[in-house]
Amino acid sequence: MSLRVRVRELVYRFYERQLIGQLADLDRPRHVGVVLDGNRRWAREAGFTDVNDGHRVGAQRIADLLGWCQEAKVQVVTLWLLSTDNVNRPESELGPLLEIIGGVVDELAEPENPWRLRIIGALDVLPTETAARLSAAALRTDGRTGMEVNVAVGYGGRREIADAVRKILQQQAEAGTSIEELAEAFDVDHIAEHLYTSGQPDPDLVIRTSGEQRLSGFLLWQSAHSEFWFTEAYWPDFRRTDFLRALRDYAVRHRRFGS
Repeated sequence: MSLRVRVRELVYRFYERQLIGQLADLDRPRHVGVVLDGNRRWAREAGFTDVNDGHRVGAQRIADLLGWCQEAKVQVVTLWLLSTDNVNRPESELGPLLEIIGGVVDELAEPENPWRLRIIGALDVLPTETAARLSAAALRTDGRTGMEVNVAVGYGGRREIADAVRKILQQQAEAGTSIEELAEAFDVDHIAEHLYTSGQPDPDLVIRTSGEQRLSGFLLWQSAHSEFWFTEAYWPDFRRTDFLRALRDYAVRHRRFGS
């Protein structure tokens, strides 16, 4: 390791200690959503010929992030790994990406990890074997008492809301409810109860890497009162320092919840 790199690492560690001290008595988010963006661009700028190498490096960072969240006493983390739009990529791109996602989910489900996994998204848009692999990994974490980790694969916010409404209509039709009765009882709570994240608190903080400052459909319903934090860093370059900065900025904001 060069002297320049060692000095930089020392500076980062000193800054981290400062941030940790600043966070000592501040509010922490219960639920953090993360858009893990910029893997492909990172790979190109790093000189890789295969952009999937960016996804591979990014996948290795996920366990680090979950460890940081656990240290910060975050209760729920939602990771967006694949959108419904990305499912339409050519097989030459989609196949390797799905294998990377399957591998990282299997690793997160290993017995030494305390996290409870929930796969959220439209699994019917994924290859059958991929959907089965992800569901099996989540099932292996049943009964764990650690932090809940939502893995969003084949996920789109509009699709999630449409699926929630569809479930409500199907249930009411099976119960023989009339359109008039349904219209009378239908409210936001009904929809929230049928979202992929049902039973969990809405995200307090949403982080997006890579410099893009938009949600792109991530947790559309749930993020109505979320705080957003954007960073120029591509996901493979996202450091603990960045995460601590996000927590600090979240903590000093005055949340109005629409008022």
